[in-house]
Amino acid sequence: MLKVLVIDDSPFIFKAVKKALENSVFDVVDNAGNGKIGLEMYEKYAPDLITLDVTMPIMDGVETAKALVAKNPNVKIIMLSAMGDEALLSQAKEIGVSGFLRKPFKPEELLNKAKEILGV
Repeated sequence: MLKVLVIDDSPFIFKAVKKALENSVFDVVDNAGNGKIGLEMYEKYAPDLITLDVTMPIMDGVETAKALVAKNPNVKIIMLSAMGDEALLSQAKEIGVSGFLRKPFKPEELLNKAKEILGV
C-alpha cells in the first residue's frame, strides 16, 4: 500500500480524499490541519504522496510545499485549491509540486492524478 498524507484544514476534504483513494493501492494515513503539523506528520509517516491545501491557518500550502521540497526534493505533492489562478499554478510548479487539482475535484480525477504521479 502507498501511504498518503492529507494536509488540509477541512475535515470534508480529508473525507473526500480518503473516499477517493481508499479501496485502491493507497492508504490515507492521517490528516494535518495546517502545514506546521503536516511537516511533523511527514517525518512520522514518510508518505509516498501528499495532498496539500493552499489556504490554511498557521502555515499555508505554498510555504508547506517549499518546506517539504527542501526536506526531500523528490516528494510527491498534489496541491488542492478552490483558487485556480495561473500565478498560483506557476508558483506551485516552480516549487516542485507534482500536480494540481481544483476543488471541488471528482474522486476519479484525484485517483487518476495520484496513480499518474506515482506510476501505478
